Amino acid sequence: MAQNTSPSRYTITAALPYTNGPIHIGHLAGVYVPADIYSRYLRLRGNDVAFVCGSDEHGVAISMKAKKEGVTPKEIIDKYHAIIKKSFTDFGVSFDNYSRTSAEVHHKTASEFFKKMYEQGDFIEEETEQLYDDEAKQFLADRFVIGTCPKCGHEEAYGDQCENCGSSLNATDLINPKSTITGTVPSLKTTKHWFLPLDRYEDFLKNWILEEHKSDWKPNVYGQCKSWIDEGLKPRAVTRDLDWGIPVPVEGGEGKVLYVWFDAPIGYISSTKEWAEREGKDWQPYWKDKDTKLVHFIGKDNIVFHCIIFPSMLEANGDYILPDNVPANEFLNLEGSKLSTSKNWAVWLHEYLEEFPDMQDVLRYALTANAPETKDNDFTWKDFQARNNNELVAIFGNFVNRVAVLTHKYYGGEIPTPAELTAVDKEALEALKEFPETLSKSLGRYRFREASQQLMNLARLGNKYLADQEPWKLIKTDEERVKTIMYVALQIATGLAILSEPFLPFTSEKLKGILNVISNEGEKSIEWDDVSSKATLLSAGHTINKSELLFRKIEDNEIQQQLDKLEATKKANAQMDKEAAPLKDTITFDDFAKLDLRVGTIIEAEKMPKANKLLVLKVDMGLDTRTIVSGIANSFQPEDILGKKVTVVANLAPRKLRGVESQGMILMTEDKNGKLVFVNTDEDGVSNGETIN
Repeated sequence: MAQNTSPSRYTITAALPYTNGPIHIGHLAGVYVPADIYSRYLRLRGNDVAFVCGSDEHGVAISMKAKKEGVTPKEIIDKYHAIIKKSFTDFGVSFDNYSRTSAEVHHKTASEFFKKMYEQGDFIEEETEQLYDDEAKQFLADRFVIGTCPKCGHEEAYGDQCENCGSSLNATDLINPKSTITGTVPSLKTTKHWFLPLDRYEDFLKNWILEEHKSDWKPNVYGQCKSWIDEGLKPRAVTRDLDWGIPVPVEGGEGKVLYVWFDAPIGYISSTKEWAEREGKDWQPYWKDKDTKLVHFIGKDNIVFHCIIFPSMLEANGDYILPDNVPANEFLNLEGSKLSTSKNWAVWLHEYLEEFPDMQDVLRYALTANAPETKDNDFTWKDFQARNNNELVAIFGNFVNRVAVLTHKYYGGEIPTPAELTAVDKEALEALKEFPETLSKSLGRYRFREASQQLMNLARLGNKYLADQEPWKLIKTDEERVKTIMYVALQIATGLAILSEPFLPFTSEKLKGILNVISNEGEKSIEWDDVSSKATLLSAGHTINKSELLFRKIEDNEIQQQLDKLEATKKANAQMDKEAAPLKDTITFDDFAKLDLRVGTIIEAEKMPKANKLLVLKVDMGLDTRTIVSGIANSFQPEDILGKKVTVVANLAPRKLRGVESQGMILMTEDKNGKLVFVNTDEDGVSNGETIN
């Protein structure tokens, strides 16, 4: 294998999490585990790495949370900063520095960054009309306003972004906007702000992204950037009318703060400064040396900010390096539904450890093996259980346990001296030497899911080698051959201990302890490249420690408890939505009289092809038979509703759904348990076509 010839200095950033709540599995899968795997891998290859992050404490979401709970924003950020930081530590996310944007070094860095651009004339100053809540007497920035997305029609888009289609928005773009503070319809009011004229950087961005990174950036990142550039870039406000954030540090900025998406990315720089000062280093090479490789790990909703806005800021400032890559992931869903903090539809990291103590690596592995790298993926508890029981326990753990137990049983824990290696032995050892390069190729392309499966293939190699050679049988007839078999198996186990560290840091440390290869102070440990270059990783005569189980089996009842918890959450949300559903606008009797409600009977029912939620029904209306498309396939099987009497809105204008014309609507409601039921009449003597008054 070729030695490491890639750049020796890396600055790795992971998206700054909002401190308005704890961390869940979506955050871990999308950003922090892949960033940690990559950083740990680079360190093992001997690179100089600064892996930085910090809490984003100036978002509008912080102010909203504080208002809702009746506390100060500082109380919110202090509470959740501590929870988030502990979760990262608990799951082995190896930041060199985890800072916070409320820190003095960040306020100073962000203010100086803004002032330099201001003095260079990089901003334009404009008076514009902004949404204003007359009842709350404040401007509505970002998430203080909600409305219909002008691009996809999603009715709950925020003033800065639509989470349905991922489009970045301005609050004034929204259709039918409403204040999230008071629920009132906002007015327009004139205010002054500073804008970053992104249109000035179109040529720079076209060359840097569309030409230089056309082949090496992920398609989802490149595609979103291209779409933005092709639409034509427009000036973007970098200040807000808020009382929480970094004050605008120039004349005329009174009562205004820096926009969180101007301030937050600078948090990477201030976090690096904080780390460098603590370690006695110079921070500037990590951000200003052209030989440094800068990589941003983010979710897909942050692509525009990290690939368009922040690079434009860095370019304008003049002496900063630009990102080499921005390997953004898609979203992770939970049991078929979108993760939602507000609806508690999530697996919270601090709660996970209460129910699965000391099983951080199991979750890390399950999330990596199912990482949403190219499309949204679904986390299910059954898959989590299968990954643990069928792979970590049955393959990885089984191999290590057999090696350690047999070494102690036959040789008192001492590695035996091998006899002459057979072709099978040499083949196994040569295969081991190929794994560092194989893993490096996947990790170098940010294919962490692929790399995790390659790592498991190394454990499979060891398992197969032992199973084929059967030392437990040969010990009775050929003790010398068994010594060679165990020697080879121990080399594979040692390789597994080293190469698993980026993916399974806690397991790697435990395995190194079993193999007695944890380096003491002053000693050089076995390194990544040693696995491919050294003929022997553990020498004969070396003594290993007693075996301990690396993983335990997860029982069905444990998984059922998690599914039951989610089901209870689903029911609670359904009940809450039902209770909280507001009354619609008042109608007159004449409006109601226009409805023609008729009794009908379902005589045919079948699923709509390629549509999971839709059933195509034939309904006998007495005078005619109607085709009605209804979104009830998740609640009813076609054969179960044949002959069912239903209430139909008979004079609804026909509408095509998936190419089928629906000629009415069937009335449905939910019972107290959230189950969908028909609004109908089953009374004797009621015929099809009769009017319901």
